[in-house]
Amino acid sequence: MLLLDHLTVIAPSLAEGCAHVEECLGLKVPFGTRHIYMGTHNHRLQLGGRVYLEIVARDPDGVPPPRARWFGLDDQDGVRDDWDAGRRLRGWVANTPSLASLLTGEGSVFGARVSLPWEAPEFEFAIPNDGRLPLGGALPSVIDHCGQPAAMSDIPDLGARLLDFTLEHSDPDAIAALFQRFQCANPPRILKGPSLRYRARIETPAGICELT
Repeated sequence: MLLLDHLTVIAPSLAEGCAHVEECLGLKVPFGTRHIYMGTHNHRLQLGGRVYLEIVARDPDGVPPPRARWFGLDDQDGVRDDWDAGRRLRGWVANTPSLASLLTGEGSVFGARVSLPWEAPEFEFAIPNDGRLPLGGALPSVIDHCGQPAAMSDIPDLGARLLDFTLEHSDPDAIAALFQRFQCANPPRILKGPSLRYRARIETPAGICELT
């Protein structure tokens, strides 16, 4: 079973990502962490339960990792193209208690199992060899917390709560079948649309807002 872990805003820079989320939600999302092992960094915000929002970008001061970065962040032209087209909420991450089992026969879909950080692994993440999002972002990236889920107390809670999120796709029936095949417990609602696009309705202290 795949369970929603967090939503991802994939930005050309953290400054642009945070500005967009503030414009959508009226909230200043605090800094999270530097992923020394992946050459990226993020800001994070609780969304209720064990779900959170991540704004992630390539770290300009980071050291390139020994393999492709996650979330397609090596392809900065592609990230910028999506950003300029308004595709800023670009995907989601699902967690599973057994990434190795999921990837048996499905490595071409979700990618290779990567243990991170490199020196002292604490979790596993499925990353395609080229680093791109699974099925262009229509499927989630997948994490295995290895029995140590993210400490929600470390993620700021500014009163935002996820109500629902949707995925627009040109072939919603095919995506729905994949969600069922991979036992996605709480996937986005799928709507027919001309191109892949996510939207999330989030309740904030100022009211219900939409993140795109």
